[in-house]
Amino acid sequence: MRDLELGSGIHRDTDVKGLLCICHKTTKTFAVQGDVRRQKRHVRTVRMKIGRTDLVRLGEARNEARKLMATIQSGIDPTAGPEATGMTLEQALATHLSERDLSPASVKNYQYHMDQYLGRLRRRAVADISRQDCRELLNTLTKRHGRTTGGSVMRTVRAIINTARRHDETIEGNPVDAIRVPATARRQVDELDVSAFWKQTATSSDVMRDLHRTFLLTGARRSSLLGVKRADFDPDRAILTFTHMKVGEAWSFPTGRWLTKMLTERMASDEPLASEWLWPSPTSACGRIAEPKRKGIPSPHALRHHARTFMIAAGVPYAEGALLLGQRLPGASGGYVHQSHLVEALRPHAQALENYILEFVK
Repeated sequence: MRDLELGSGIHRDTDVKGLLCICHKTTKTFAVQGDVRRQKRHVRTVRMKIGRTDLVRLGEARNEARKLMATIQSGIDPTAGPEATGMTLEQALATHLSERDLSPASVKNYQYHMDQYLGRLRRRAVADISRQDCRELLNTLTKRHGRTTGGSVMRTVRAIINTARRHDETIEGNPVDAIRVPATARRQVDELDVSAFWKQTATSSDVMRDLHRTFLLTGARRSSLLGVKRADFDPDRAILTFTHMKVGEAWSFPTGRWLTKMLTERMASDEPLASEWLWPSPTSACGRIAEPKRKGIPSPHALRHHARTFMIAAGVPYAEGALLLGQRLPGASGGYVHQSHLVEALRPHAQALENYILEFVK
């Protein structure tokens, strides 16, 4: 070995088949190389490092090479890791999504978590994911992205593994259950001064002014209201239909008298734009307002909170308030309630909300 010059390349041993001495620019290394064959068919050529020549003697290298060559000649690749023992996390996600009728936003969220945070685990067999793997993942996510992201991703992992357990009998339990997943932090919403809100929105463009006021008067979710098209509002029947709903079906909101008049005027004003959207934006790539947040004005989610509070203050019963907000009623009987048949029954309550709010802006 001493006679071989650094940087001279690969030298083969004459006594043991497959044993190599690789002379790099700065070191010399023993390695073994052989062909893996199965049923007389060449599968692959593998090379495996044994050790540096200053740490491993020639006799030791030859003994190790004989063992490795015996393994290779039996059709086993000693460089291959352990084979997966069932459904991978990535496969489990595909199954999870196919079995559920989820909104596009939920599907996108699941896939985002897989692509951005679960790269190291996505091709691992779920049965091989340990509690320690989950602890380390949560700790890493929390340090790099915060408790909220860490908790959200771990809830995704837990849901995917629960789906995998129903398909892969080798998965005995859910390792996420053994760790404490941070709960979703409650959003703090300050009290709303309706009069000040009304004056603040008046300083925005006409379309943004009407959009923010509609958020408060309907309590609609951000995506639901932004996705409304002109065809979704019927001024004659005073009904605003939300098609982008978290519950997965269209939702009809009976607009109050003031809101009906305002939306009717809004559409008449926007006719020259020839847009299909109720909230058009000529400068937006999608043709409508995509970002409704403005400095000094509560977010759409905060306005939804305020609308729910004002419903209670206006005397709107719990069930009717939930239906106006596009929420399903809890319990078995809630599944029998079809909101689309209750539009006119809900109209007095939508009007009560509007009346309550407008009292502050007179």
